[in-house]
Amino acid sequence: METERETPAGEAKAARLVITRTSERDVRTRQIFVSLDGTSIGDLLFNDRVERDIAPGAHRLRVHNTLFWKTIAFEAKPGETVHFQTVNYSGKGFLNLVLIIGVAPLFLAVERVEAG
Repeated sequence: METERETPAGEAKAARLVITRTSERDVRTRQIFVSLDGTSIGDLLFNDRVERDIAPGAHRLRVHNTLFWKTIAFEAKPGETVHFQTVNYSGKGFLNLVLIIGVAPLFLAVERVEAG
């Protein structure tokens, strides 16, 4: 259940940013690093989440796994919860590469999760 965010009179109510890494598609290796508006806000291992209150308005989310980088521009409305799901996944056919040389590139997906 979402709670009302208190703000001093005259200030816009904060929005909430939630970034998770819980998808069954995730290969569960490598960290995912997250920054918001140029400031690092955390890193995610599988089943982790980063949450924080943010000011309403335009923001830039930058997510990477050191191999692939994604930048997502988004708007946060007062009182809104903005949720992104991150996924480290391997591409089709890369399992053979793992079997041969022991490593393969991990791709990165960042998907906005709509409330509901």
